[in-house]
Amino acid sequence: MAAQSFDLVVVGAGPGGYVAAIRAAQLGLRTAIVEREHLGGICLNWGCIPTKALLRSAEVFHLMQRAEEFGFKAEKVSFDLEKLVRRSRDVAGKLNAGVRHLMRKHKVAVVDGHGRLAGKGNVAVEKDGKQVADLTAKHIMLATGARARELPGLKADGKLVWTYKEAMVPAAMPKSLLVIGSGAIGIEFASFYRSLGAEVTVVEVLDRILPVEDEEISAFAHKAFEKQGMKLHVKAEVTGLKPGRNNVTATLKVGGKTDELAVDRVILAVGIVGNVENIGLEDTGVKVDRTHVVVDEWCRTGEAGVYAIGDLVGPPWLAHKAMHEGVVCVERIAGVEGVHPLDTGNIPGCTYCQPQVASVGLTEQAAKAAGHEVKVGRFPFLGNGKAIALGEADGLVKTVFDASTGELLGAHMVGAEVTELIQGYTIARTLESTEAELMQTVFPHPTLSEMMHEAVLDAYGRALHF
Repeated sequence: MAAQSFDLVVVGAGPGGYVAAIRAAQLGLRTAIVEREHLGGICLNWGCIPTKALLRSAEVFHLMQRAEEFGFKAEKVSFDLEKLVRRSRDVAGKLNAGVRHLMRKHKVAVVDGHGRLAGKGNVAVEKDGKQVADLTAKHIMLATGARARELPGLKADGKLVWTYKEAMVPAAMPKSLLVIGSGAIGIEFASFYRSLGAEVTVVEVLDRILPVEDEEISAFAHKAFEKQGMKLHVKAEVTGLKPGRNNVTATLKVGGKTDELAVDRVILAVGIVGNVENIGLEDTGVKVDRTHVVVDEWCRTGEAGVYAIGDLVGPPWLAHKAMHEGVVCVERIAGVEGVHPLDTGNIPGCTYCQPQVASVGLTEQAAKAAGHEVKVGRFPFLGNGKAIALGEADGLVKTVFDASTGELLGAHMVGAEVTELIQGYTIARTLESTEAELMQTVFPHPTLSEMMHEAVLDAYGRALHF
């Protein structure tokens, strides 16, 4: 089998990998991408996109139940779970086809199979136990992603104990559900199933849900979820799962007391581990730390000519971070002028529950811990005309500034559409805006974005509508 030669070979076609391949092709690099399952990776096929389709269906169902509030009559509102799931899968399918089109458009060679490093500048590709391609390149990018973490005694069986994959394609609606872990993935599934009527219990080992978020935002979300009927246990743990015929009995340790909880299904959402196995890292200079590949600011590993991006490397483990890493890495390889290393402090995080949660930069607590004297602004959705008109008056926008320089250190939101609003603050941080520029910016009326302005004004005692 003759070797095929490229300038860049990307192993893994998730959001980071396929975007890197496109940018490389745009810069004139002969590029190949290797993928063993689906173009678009976990995010497009089994993560970011199909979950948002499910959550949109849950949002519509929630609104239909509130029809009378908006002047409509909708009696005996119900849903068809099979159709909800089918729509989600159809959305993923369309985008998968879109990625394939982009590969053809940019003349990126797509190689179907499992790729692994096979010596300097070489990637061997296997399919069904047979070698199907031998690729050579000066530059090799690893973008193999990650998978759901399992803990001792808490392992998924795909039937009663689910990972995110099984949770996206339920054959039947569980009447009761236990979610282990309250990060973005856990809370999104908790929100989806609770919106459709399931009794949902969430267990978090740390002292609050959504632990990476600002404490004030976490507390706000906690109250909102409890109001919806969720049961939330923090500083708690699940010490065992005992599968039954069609249910699971979980042993919970809450507040020093041990109890049992019987539920139809369990969702494990306790983090991820990098896909570092069987990709040829042995006998290379690539270092692995707690299942993730170690890289420098340009995504270079310890092996010359080998790079790594996305969930395979350090946090935050987000699709948009992987995409940007891929672009930075490729532009650095191609010698593009003016390329800057990725500043992870400017990467927004979004959780698409009801209400939504979004943030960028430092929390108030982190800012103080870093030695900043801070000015903090807050504005409630209740003071915004658009929010009230939408019937979404439950939420909060919070800003954190450096008291001496006016630098926007962080912004944190909970409420309707905040996952769309957060980009305004992300741009402000990227442009190194201070409170002066933000105060002088004219925000359109009536919009939810006006709250972003008011939260800046409030940090300096100048809020106008609250």
